[in-house]
Formats: sequence, C-alpha cells, structure tokens
Amino acid sequence: MALITKIREKSGIAAAAIAISLILFLVGGDIFQGRSSFFGSPKDVVGEIGGEKIKNQDFQKKVDEITQQYTQQSGRGPGEQELAMIRDQVWNQYIMDLAYGKEYEALGLAVSPAELVDMVQGTNIHPSVRQQFTNPQTGQFDKGYVIQFLKNFKSLPPAQQQAWVNFEKSLSQDRLRTKYENLLRMSTYTTNVEAQKDYTAQTSKVDARYLYVPFYSVADSTIKVTDSQLEDYLSSHKELFKGQTTRSIEYVTFPIIPSKLDTASFYNDIKRLAKELAIAKNDSAFAMMNSDIKTPYYSTLAEIPEAVKGQLANMTPGGIYGPFKNGLTYSIYKYGGIQKDSLFTVRASHILINAPKDASDSVKAAARKRAEGILAQIKGGASFEAMAQQFGTDGTAQQGGDLGYFKNNGGMVKPFENAVFGFSGTGLLPNIVETDFGYHIVKVTEAKTNTRYKLAAINRTISPSQSTMDEVLRKADAFAVANTTKAAFEASLKKDKSLLMLRGDRIPEGASSFNNLQNARDIVRWAFNDDTKVGDVSEVFQNDNQYIVALVTGSTDKDEVKVDDFREELTARVKSELKAEQIEKKLAGISGTLEQIAQKYGAGALVETATDITLAQGVLSSAGADPTAIGKAFGLKVGKRSKPFKGEGGVFIMETTKSTPAPAIADLTLYKNSAKMMAAQRTSFYINEAIKENAKVVDNRAKFF
Repeated sequence: MALITKIREKSGIAAAAIAISLILFLVGGDIFQGRSSFFGSPKDVVGEIGGEKIKNQDFQKKVDEITQQYTQQSGRGPGEQELAMIRDQVWNQYIMDLAYGKEYEALGLAVSPAELVDMVQGTNIHPSVRQQFTNPQTGQFDKGYVIQFLKNFKSLPPAQQQAWVNFEKSLSQDRLRTKYENLLRMSTYTTNVEAQKDYTAQTSKVDARYLYVPFYSVADSTIKVTDSQLEDYLSSHKELFKGQTTRSIEYVTFPIIPSKLDTASFYNDIKRLAKELAIAKNDSAFAMMNSDIKTPYYSTLAEIPEAVKGQLANMTPGGIYGPFKNGLTYSIYKYGGIQKDSLFTVRASHILINAPKDASDSVKAAARKRAEGILAQIKGGASFEAMAQQFGTDGTAQQGGDLGYFKNNGGMVKPFENAVFGFSGTGLLPNIVETDFGYHIVKVTEAKTNTRYKLAAINRTISPSQSTMDEVLRKADAFAVANTTKAAFEASLKKDKSLLMLRGDRIPEGASSFNNLQNARDIVRWAFNDDTKVGDVSEVFQNDNQYIVALVTGSTDKDEVKVDDFREELTARVKSELKAEQIEKKLAGISGTLEQIAQKYGAGALVETATDITLAQGVLSSAGADPTAIGKAFGLKVGKRSKPFKGEGGVFIMETTKSTPAPAIADLTLYKNSAKMMAAQRTSFYINEAIKENAKVVDNRAKFF
C-alpha cells in the first residue's frame, strides 16, 4: 500500500501539463514560452534539469505570466495555495520540456496534426475534451459543442485563443507521454515461472504449531543500548535509513483573541443592529449590507442552521431572533414568513450495496439478494444506522448512511431521486432502489417540503481590535528580544507557565504547513535559511490569528545520515536484536515439547496453532503477519521443528504439522493478468523517477518561495 500511495503522489508530474492547460483554457493564460538555456549564479538558480540551470528570474517570469492571466480571467489574484499550484505547474512543465522532451526526441516520437484533430473532434476524443464539452442537459459529450467552438474561434479574445492553443499543446504532450509509457509498458512480460510463483503463494497452505516469545515480554528497562551499538546498526543497515533534509523547531504561540473590551463593544454593536433591523424598511438589503458573512434571504431547511431551525415554529413575521452563536460568528434574524418554492427539499439516508452497471449478472444478482436481506432485517426491527455502518459501501456509511438535505434538481441520479421524492412522509422505503451504482436501501429522515423561509440575517464575526492586536504583538516581540538563545528561550518557558510551546519535528524544506499551522512558508524558509543555525531564535511571525516565535532545535541532511536522525527507531531495532539474543540463549538450553519448553522458559512464552497459512496472506494469532516465521513454516518438512529464531516481533520455535501443496493448474492467465495490472500501476511512477534521476533534477524552489 505504501508503494501505491507513493506512486499516486509522484506519478502525476508527467500528466500535470494537461491539467495546467485545462485550467488555463478556462481562465486564459500563456504558460509555455519554449526552451532556453539557463545560466546564473548558484544563489539565483531555482533548479537544474538535464544539465540546464533554471534562473529564478526566468522561472518567476513564467509564474507571473500565468498569475496575470489568472487574475484577468477570474477577477482576483491567486491565493497562497493557488500560487503554489502555479509554481508547481511551471516546474513540472520544465521537467516535461527538458527531461521528457529529450527522451521523446531520441525515440522519434511525435504527434501529427491529424492525430491532434482526431483527439479534439474525431473518433478518439481525449477525455479532457470530453470533460469540457459535456452537454449539461444530457450529461453526455457533445461533439457539436466542439465544432461550434472552433467555428467561432477567431472571434474569441486573444487571451482565450492562446489558452486554447496551449490546451491543444498539452493534449499533444499527454499523447506523447502515453506513447512513451506504452512503449516501456509493452516491454515488460510476466513469465510462467513468475505467474506460477504467485499462484503457489496464494494457494499452497501449511498448518503449524509454534512457541512464541514476544519482545515486549522483556522489559525495555533491562536492555541498555549504547551509541556505538546504534552507530554499528546504522552502518550495516544504511538501505533502511534514507536521509532527508529537515528541520525541527519549538515555537511559542501568542494567540490574538478579542479582549473583554472588544467583546463588550461587539455585543453593543449586535444590540444596535438588532434594533435597526427591526425597523428597517428593506430588511434583506440592510442585513446584507451589515453582514460579515452573506446568507440568502430565502432559505430552505437545508440552508438554515440547526439552532435556528429549532426555533422556526415559534417565530412570527417581523420578529427579531438571536443572537445565535457559531464559533466566533453571531447571527440575528428577522423572520418574514414563508414562501412556496418550485423545488422540493428532503433529507434521507441510504445503504448502498455496490454493483456497477457494467458488472456481470451474477454480481448484480448477489448484490440485490444482499440488499433485500438487509432491507428485511431493518423491517424486522434492526437499526438502519447500525446496518449502514456495517454494510454500506460508500462514504456515508460511517455517518449511518446520512446523505443530508438535497433537492429534486438533478443532484441525485434519476432513479434514486424519483424514488425519494415520490415517497410521502418519513420512514423506510418499502423496496430497494436500483441505480447505476448498485442497490440502495433508503430511509427518508425529514419529509420533502417546498417551503422557503424569509430570513434577513446579520452575521457578525467577533474580532480583536487593533489595540488588542498591538498588545499581543508587543508581548511576542518582547519575548523574541529577551530570548535570543536556546537556553534563554527554554528558561522563559519554564518560568512563565502561561506560554504555550509546541514542536514541529522533521519539517521538510518544501513544506507550506506543519502541525495545525497553515500558510507557514515564512517560518519554514527562515528555519532553512543558510544563516539560520540550530539554537537560533526567530523574529516574530504572524500566522492567521496568532503571533509565533520559533527556535530551531535540530536539523537533518539527506547526504549525511546521523544516529540522531533516527535515534528512536534505531534504539527500538537494537533493543529487539539484544532481546532476541537473550531469549534465544535461554531457549537453547531447554528441551522437550513446545508446552514443556514454554513452561520451563516462564512468563512471556506462548504456544499457539495456526491453520491454512498461505505465503501471500499468512497471519499468526499473537505474532500477526510475521514473514520470517511464515517463511520458516513453509521451509520445514512436516513433523520437523526449527531451532529458536528471531522474527519481526519476537523469537519463535516452529513446527510444521501439515502441508497442502497448490493444486496443479493448466491456465495461469489470471495470475499473469494480475501481475500485469500491478506492473501497469507502477509504470508511470518508475518511468518518472528514472527520467528525473537520469536528468539529475535538482529542485531548489524551497529556498526562494
């Protein structure tokens, strides 16, 4: 699973080009300005790809171009996260041009004009084109939309025309990447021997009895580990401890919270607004004009907060209600009565038994039978919510199947929507509902209604005054000035118990957040600055609603792995080695049956039995999935016993009592296809990593942004 996660994280670099242009086709922008040669001093080099240095000014120019186009088209500048995404897109395009591009050129790969036309308006439409030219009424791709767009192309604004050109370029790059990956993917082959090995691992079985002494049965306090032992272990297991450049910090937070004076002033303001709202001639306009958070005047039950919803029955037109508190936001409402809507709103829960529309008839039949069985149990008195948690196959299962509120406006698939809105009142639908997703058991928890409520809402968020912010800043600044060393920093923490200190451990250089701190790039950049050393104390940083003063407590370097980088893990491993030696030595002097050995050994020794163990998915009772022990069980002849040996979590003596070889099989196609599918999942990741390694990619962006 860890490998698959890593693949998903990293294999998107090659595909990123199409996402860039897809976004900018909608918002406009000219990302790609071609290749050039980059030279500059090391302090001005944002990275290096394929021997070509990328100067910061050139990189920033491309970022600025996209940012400008984004701002023009969206009407606002990108936020910090969007800006980070733009930088990633520009960097990934450099990789595509300078690293992948050389590979394509060497192999003579290209995309012809006819091929591009086929992807846009031919018979093999690219998925990204399908996505953007989908008919909203039918939900289906409409080639006519594409043709109409291209006919009107010359009348579009220049920025939009350029965006389309870039989008088409990204389609070509994506096709090139696909061709390249397919060439390499088709060069892999699963042999009969490999398929037979997988088949055997999944189907051959053994039964075993074993004595198990877990490491935790030996108290850690009895095992002493020296630094030299840790050094020796690290030296002989370097492949297990890959270095990473990180920083660890301690930081003190000075929260900016409203003072008593701020709170009193806020309440007076709320009271004043309530009085003015009561007599306002245009209450909805007055509420909108005086709200920090705008809410609609006409609201369905789905849009009304729970606290307010509970008071609706007692509200009279023209009345003022509240304030209602939600976090730091207080709301007052003027009730204006009700209105009937053309749409209905309902709240429902469901239990989905998955059966995709392309599933086989036998799969669908089994799913339907299971759904009908669950429905029968609920009709018999079983809890719907408990059954949803136990049997639901989608993301609502853990919430008891709750789908929340929804309207009959196409937000749900048609069969489901028809069934729910065709039901009157609340309760369990008598029959299962079939959709393209499978079979649903449905419960209406709040009856459908087309009532809308007129609520003029003033939502005000209490915030600290400028004088309060200034006072908190003064305290933070005084702390930073008075504690410029590690000793002073930590002494102040011991002296003043009101100070809140937190730790950020092993923060990577490119991190933009850590712990619960978002938008923390300025703190991370400071910690990684060449002039910042371990023991240095920072200036005052503002992070959202708090000021922060940080102390660098540690650093690691990917090129220089030290014991302290992995002290805790190394210590645990060495302790396990020492415990294994101690346990094996004690067991070696004992003879008899496993039960007799366990009795003579004393506390901690367990004798257990495991049946039908497989190499692929073998699990032992107390020891879990211990590969060393399971491998030993398969390696022993029936009736034979092993000597004491170290496993993952303890020491074993293993006896194999039964062996069932894998039955002969004539057709290994299933296992070959499984191996082929696994290889296909890894292909993009491995290709990307190999290309980056070959291009000697050096990414210094974290030092600049």
